[in-house]
Amino acid sequence: MLHQNTSPNHLTQGNCVPCEGGVEPMTRQEMEPYLQSVKDWQLVEVDGIATLKRDLTLPNFVSVIDLVNKIAKLSESEGHHPNLFIHDYKHLRIDLYTHAIGGLSVNDFILAAKIDELV
Repeated sequence: MLHQNTSPNHLTQGNCVPCEGGVEPMTRQEMEPYLQSVKDWQLVEVDGIATLKRDLTLPNFVSVIDLVNKIAKLSESEGHHPNLFIHDYKHLRIDLYTHAIGGLSVNDFILAAKIDELV
């Protein structure tokens, strides 16, 4: 079910709900209000799957690893896991989608908003 309030604060107060599949990914129309709440994220297609993507450049490798560890802890607590890519020693790309449905769900927007609080 979609949230009535899609503000970033509202998203960060929500929690990811386990998804075992059996539901359709969000449509572009359903995504629109959520996309407005996670403005630092891009909607892209990765291997044919709608994905939220955020690219970050941090001061150094240790800063990237520190952030990855914070994201890992958050992701475990939410039971929702992004794909994390470290490249060129101080760059991090985060890809979010709901693996069980092969597309985006509200969980992805909740986790994106919570990751934004860590950055």
